[in-house]
Amino acid sequence: MTVQKALRADLFRLEQVRQCYGGRTVLEVDSLTICRHAIIGLAGPNGGGKSTLLRVLAFIEDPATGIVIFEGRPCSTRHGDVRKKVTLLAQEPYLLDRSVHANVAYGLSVRGDTNVGEKVRGALDMVGLCPARFAKRACHELSGGEAQRVALAARLVLRPRVLLLDEPTASLDAESAQRIKAASMAARRDWGATLVIASHDMAWLKSVCDQILYMQGGRIHPDPPVAEFAKSAKLGNRWIQGFHTDFAVL
Repeated sequence: MTVQKALRADLFRLEQVRQCYGGRTVLEVDSLTICRHAIIGLAGPNGGGKSTLLRVLAFIEDPATGIVIFEGRPCSTRHGDVRKKVTLLAQEPYLLDRSVHANVAYGLSVRGDTNVGEKVRGALDMVGLCPARFAKRACHELSGGEAQRVALAARLVLRPRVLLLDEPTASLDAESAQRIKAASMAARRDWGATLVIASHDMAWLKSVCDQILYMQGGRIHPDPPVAEFAKSAKLGNRWIQGFHTDFAVL
């Protein structure tokens, strides 16, 4: 690959990024490149910096120091245009006290988009919620898994360039987790989205991602400490050793 092609393939590049809360450093990324159309996983214990990194990538907050380059130019929260290309599904997404259709359609309406009904139906189909059954349903009538899938549909309907997911399968049943996996992979297949996903569900994460990065203490570790990871993830040693081997060759 030529240098020019390699540069075009880079979607994000972070250099010397640090984030601090109350004088405490919670994120330290010396260098990170995320290529277009990749699905990247973020693993590691609570407090490892995964959610903070997602918020920086989503341009919800600016780092205390360092630079975030997106599509070849330095960007920050001041660049409103990039916020239309990048969307974050938080661990506990907020739904409006409206119908499922109104929640999924909200972003399109704000943007003055057309063919809203057709796009909403398509997004609900992507997450496995039949529009005929769910579109008119009030959000307080949804189960936890259904609400998470509606929140994901509300982001997928915008066809974002980048989809960031923070613990998208936490406390979900197997069917909902599988639906979220299928919708995430369809976003890359159908319109070339790039995804970054933070999760403690290592089996699920491994089945979705091209590469998994291990984070601890706000840093990305090139070689995850197996014993500490096993303790934080509460997984068997055989599986952890397999993850360690896979990580080493990514």
